[in-house]
Formats: sequence, structure tokens, C-alpha cells
Amino acid sequence: MNTEIHELSAAELSGGFRRHELSPVDAIESCLVRIGALDAKINAFCFIDADYAREAAQESERRWMENAPLSPLDGVPIAVKDLLLTRGWPTRRGSLTVDAKGPWTHDAPAVARLREAGAILIGKTTTPEFGWKGTTDSRLTGITRNPWNPERTPGGSSGGSGAALAARFAPLALGTDGGGSIRIPACFCGVFGLKPSFGRVPAWPLSPFGTLAHVGPMSRTVRDSALLLNVIAGADARDWHAMPPDTRDHASGLDCGIRGKRIAFSPRLGHVRRISPEIETAVKSAARLLAQLGAIVEETDPPGGDMALVFRTLWWAGAAFLLRDMPAEKREQLDPGLRDVADSGAAIPLAEYLSAAAARGAYGSTLRQFMEKYDFILTPSVATAAFETGRLAPIDEDGNAWIGWTAFSFPFNLTQQPAASVPCGFASDGLPIGLQIVGRMFDDAGVLAVSAAYEAANPLYRRMPSGC
Repeated sequence: MNTEIHELSAAELSGGFRRHELSPVDAIESCLVRIGALDAKINAFCFIDADYAREAAQESERRWMENAPLSPLDGVPIAVKDLLLTRGWPTRRGSLTVDAKGPWTHDAPAVARLREAGAILIGKTTTPEFGWKGTTDSRLTGITRNPWNPERTPGGSSGGSGAALAARFAPLALGTDGGGSIRIPACFCGVFGLKPSFGRVPAWPLSPFGTLAHVGPMSRTVRDSALLLNVIAGADARDWHAMPPDTRDHASGLDCGIRGKRIAFSPRLGHVRRISPEIETAVKSAARLLAQLGAIVEETDPPGGDMALVFRTLWWAGAAFLLRDMPAEKREQLDPGLRDVADSGAAIPLAEYLSAAAARGAYGSTLRQFMEKYDFILTPSVATAAFETGRLAPIDEDGNAWIGWTAFSFPFNLTQQPAASVPCGFASDGLPIGLQIVGRMFDDAGVLAVSAAYEAANPLYRRMPSGC
């Protein structure tokens, strides 16, 4: 093959393993060499276990040679966000307050399913402290940079995973999403990310941000995320919110097309004031393309209005819950922004919190009724392209402004609907733009199918950052 092994998708690797044309050993080595050459500049990984990866690759190679793989992802490299427990490896959650010594004796459900499937864990990717914000930097790991422009953020909080994918360090990654934390870095890094329906992918321990937080797949192609979802959607009794086991093949319906699907195109969700004109133009072009592919696209806004205050109340309260028992000397080690959010959250009256929870429920009900008329909602993924590293927001640096530029993502954490970001263009400065596709609750397969149809018509995933 003319393509370097680390540039191949998970599906391409799996096919090569099956035909005995590629080896998991060579795939891992190619990824490790790539990481060694470039990650000092990007800082996508906070932990690498090359010895484990090489040993696992040898075991996988033996299984493929015996035509007995554990799954199609057997031998495929994957990066794991450092919010997810990984047996034998430290999970420090981007925080100086977490002791690296552990003990680390458990896998999170998604990680456990990956081991059972034979996927090869390379290491842990960076996250802001406890995943609290939409950019990726921390006192523990420093600044993670965007492979498209190292002076820009990869987004967050799954920024390490997004950067690792864009830089071709691995074809697959795990992310988490409590307010856009898969979709924001997918958008900023020009890759694909899916926030599945809440409970589709079991989570344990449960997030301190409660039922806002989802676990999901990230990859360069839609098909790869579908293959990954097939594995991580397996049941796990530790998560009492989890859906029943999902045994469908999410990759099998990707080529069915979107003719006749009803799409509500909402350029601003009815209330977003600040958005880059280039992003608006790119997303409108994407809506036209979907219409050309046979979808019935109507420009309309979902009801419910601006839910920023509701989200802020619930997120700030979650931060207060997270830090409620932390000793003062440890709190001094925290990101000051997280500390401020937690302090504000602790001052929220109980009645205000319960009112926000009730408003969330009403909003979710309203959106489910709206989705009886439409199959999907189409919006920008993020209101801005990637901005400078070290900042919380591109404008109005006041500790709350990140809710403004993430206004398209967090509403669908409130409603728990499946939502994906797929690349749909590039700004004039060469930075990626993302298209958000939101589905009915439980219709993860539909979101993947629409994403795949758009991707096939506009395959931007093939572009690589020039610095890589």
C-alpha cells in the first residue's frame, strides 16, 4: 500500500488483518513511531504504554493468523480519554489532586469491552481538569494543541482524543461529552465524533455532572465510529442508567441513503447571536447538499428557547458536588476556573437547582414532541473555529463565556439525544468547520447513516493537517 499504516482507518486495518496483508504488530509500531515524532509538539497523550501495546499486538497477530479474531477491531489501535478508568494505568483526570499511584484495578465499561474485543489500548489522552471546560489544558499536563494549527486549541474536553485522531496517532479514540466534549474537538480537529443517546454506552463510575455526561466514539470516518459503537455499547451492570444490551450492527445501515428523511435545519437554534459567517455559509451549503441527496430539508428552529441558564445551573452544581469533600490544600492545586465554577455552584439555592432540573425535563419533552415531525435537526457544531490556546473562550473571557460559543452542543446533553459532528468545510485560515446532526432519542443508527451519507458526498476526512 502507498498509504502509511498509521493513516489507515480502523475498517481498512481490519480488512488488511483479515486478508493477512497487514499486521497488528506493524500497525502499532507505525502509530508509536508517529506519536514519538510529533506528540511533543501536540501533547495529545498524557500516558503511553508501548510495551503493553506491542505485546497485545503480537497476541492479536496470532489470532488473525489463526483466523480467530475476537472482533473486527482486534488489533486496531485506540486511544482512551483520561477520564475513563483503565486497569493498570493511572487515570488522573487532568488533575494534580489525583494520586498517580492509584490503585488502578478497574476498567470503565467501554474500556473493558475494548479489551474483550481485542482492540489495542495505546495510552491515555489529555483532558482539562475533570473535563470541566471546552478547551484542553491543565496544570497537570499543560496545553494540548490543534494539529491544524499548534497555536489553536483542539477544543475539549476530549481534546487529546481529537488531536490524536487528526495527527494520525490512532484511528480510534474514546471521548466523553457532558456539554459538547466529543463534538467540540471533533469539529475543531476535523474528525468525526458521536455523542450517543444517553445510556447507549454504559459509564462507571458515573460522572459528577450526572445525566448530562455521555461516553462515545471518535474517529476520522463515520464507519469507524460505527464499528467502535458496536463494541462499547455492550451491557455493563455497574451503570444503572444503561440501556438494554444493543446487539445491532451500527455499520450495516450506513449505505442506505437519506432520501425522504425529514430534516429541520436550524442555523442559529433561534437564539444564537454570535457565529462566524464562514461557519454559517459552510453549514448552509451542507444543508443544500443533504437536500440534493434526497432529504426533505426545512429551515426551522426547534422550540424551547435558550437553555444556557438551565445548563449553567446544572453544570455549576455538578462542579460543586465534584469538589465538595476536597481538602483546602488540594483545592489550591486546581485550575482556578474550575474552583470558581464550583464555588458559584455551591451557592446555588436548592429551589433554583430543582427548578433547573424541572425546566430541563420540560425542554426534553418539548424536543421529543418536535422530533415527531422531523427525523433530524441540523445545526453548526460550534459557533466559532478553533481559537487561541490558553483561553476559555474567543471573546468575553469572564468564566461564563464558554457557554456562548458552545450554544449548539449543550442543549442536546440536556435532552440526551444522539448528536454527531462531521467535517463540512474549512475556514479561510484553514481550520476545520463541523456540521452537527441530531437525531431522535435512541436513533443513533440514523445519525450515523446521515453522517455517512454526507461524508460520502463530501469526504473531507481525507485531508491531513499540513504540519503532520
